[in-house]
Amino acid sequence: MNFSNKKILLKAIFISSAIGLVTTSAFSEKVDIQVKPVEQKSIGRVDQMSQIPKDLQIINFKSLAQNFDKEVFNWNVKAEHWPVIWMDKTQKNFPQNTFGIYTAMGDARQGPDNTDGKVHEAVAGMGAVLGSTLVGVDKSNQDTYNYVTMLKNYYGEDGGWNIMQNNVDDESGATGGGYHRDWWYDIFPNVMFYAIADKYPNQRDFTKLQKAIADKFYAANNILKGDYGYSFFNYAQMLPQHSDVPAQYDAAAGHSWVLYDAYKKFGDKKYLQGSIDSLQALEDVKEDPTQNTPFYEVLMPFGAYMAAKLNAEQNTHFDVQKMLDWSFNGKGGPRPDWGVIVGEWNGYDVSGMVGSTSDRGGYGFLMNTYDMAWPLVPMVRYDQEYANAVGKWMLHAANVARYFYPQYMNQNHQALKKGYAENTGKSVIAYEGLIHDFHPVTDYAGPDADKFNNDVDNIKAPIAQGDGPGWIRDEEGKAINPVSTELGVYGSAHVGIFGAIIEKTNVDNILQFNLLATDFYHDPAYPSYLYYNPNTQAKTVSVNLANLTKAKKVSIYDTVNAKWLKKDVVARKIDISISGESSKVLVIVPANAKIVAKAGKLYANGRVIDYNYQGDK
Repeated sequence: MNFSNKKILLKAIFISSAIGLVTTSAFSEKVDIQVKPVEQKSIGRVDQMSQIPKDLQIINFKSLAQNFDKEVFNWNVKAEHWPVIWMDKTQKNFPQNTFGIYTAMGDARQGPDNTDGKVHEAVAGMGAVLGSTLVGVDKSNQDTYNYVTMLKNYYGEDGGWNIMQNNVDDESGATGGGYHRDWWYDIFPNVMFYAIADKYPNQRDFTKLQKAIADKFYAANNILKGDYGYSFFNYAQMLPQHSDVPAQYDAAAGHSWVLYDAYKKFGDKKYLQGSIDSLQALEDVKEDPTQNTPFYEVLMPFGAYMAAKLNAEQNTHFDVQKMLDWSFNGKGGPRPDWGVIVGEWNGYDVSGMVGSTSDRGGYGFLMNTYDMAWPLVPMVRYDQEYANAVGKWMLHAANVARYFYPQYMNQNHQALKKGYAENTGKSVIAYEGLIHDFHPVTDYAGPDADKFNNDVDNIKAPIAQGDGPGWIRDEEGKAINPVSTELGVYGSAHVGIFGAIIEKTNVDNILQFNLLATDFYHDPAYPSYLYYNPNTQAKTVSVNLANLTKAKKVSIYDTVNAKWLKKDVVARKIDISISGESSKVLVIVPANAKIVAKAGKLYANGRVIDYNYQGDK
């Protein structure tokens, strides 16, 4: 146990209070002295990836996300399995109608004519609202609909849970569209809701719901007393419980993330302590990070982010490396071998996607790949020691993500017949996953078997496919869900995460990553971007400052090398040289800002621009 993190709250309060009482002029101003670059730390799984992805192609994720929004939120489209949105008029939990989005294309368990239209998932609906919001779509006022306020129906008030849930009630959860009573399904909707609430802080009831959720998570963490080794937590009865679902230790990361955001929003110190205690429970899990991982589905990377952020802002000493190794290594654990896939499958570079490293030879999922970027990219703001590792992983993840989409995958590597997947999904709905060992649905008894790839016996890895057809079976155990359910709407809904983070540059294999795009509830900050150069030789990247800041004149600071690259320049296109196999993290600061250093941090006009600055030592 890391005892330096215990009872850290009093120390954190003292430090923040002391800094708050000191005027700018009281800080040390020796900020132009020579400071060594930050030594980079590695992630073993990322080291195994090729330096540059094979057959590199980076698609326009922002445009893809915006097109997804246009198609999916179109109530009037006429096509097979469209529209994918419908009105749920059951008014569960709140006296208002809400919307449902299919988990997979044509899922027969869902839709307006099944179970009164109430069977739908927050991972699809909330994911779509969040993703579209991140690429600039106002979901609170779109074609007369307020999709943001409609999300309140996922708040489980009728059942006494009083948190956001993946379904609107127990019946819809048990019917399908998300496993019933699987802990991550009960925590992740609250993570998504808090993120959405940060973008729409004035929505009616949101503040009240956020407070209630935080209180539930705080109380649950106190009951758990450092042991998250359960299948789920009953937030109505306030009891941890076991089932045939594996233990989900990384639920603690979800608690920590939500509670810290609650602390930022409400200022209540109990939430800060709850966040620290939750993360401590995760760090104390007795799993060798090089051999076993407690990573279950999506929450472990949020633990790495919280470790870095709490260390940076609250002077804790969490083991970021351990959390990252758990997120990537894909070895062992209660849910076997969940992590990041590495390697080539028949000449296709599939490194970077997230899922099972062993199930049927390896099975990566689009949603999980998108969602891992959410916490890990902004983590670099708080711990730039991982700039190279995160930059390299993101380059691979951005490359492999296109293969989930039928328009970018060779037809010989798709589960569905030529043209069917692309046309049915309107080029915005991807396959649920990419798998190595393809097991055709030989027991299929549905009406549209002719839509499968005619040459299924000869398909070689990687295969773009989904599990949807087998989600419904007849009395003889044969799969009967439409074959279109190979296409996962829920995973495609999260494309806005990549769309908000990733921009291409003038160098094909150097991307620009927006470090603030998914850094929710962050303190006031200046625009910050990561650039990773995977080439062995130095490259020059053109940065159009006019697109990144509203300031007319700026100075540019690099947190990796702890130096000013430009001072007081006009905000227009400039060139930045990046050494081979290295990174720069640029912070764009207004010209003539007051620059001061104090307690290992560098400030510009009172805002932290470097959380690990050593120039004042």
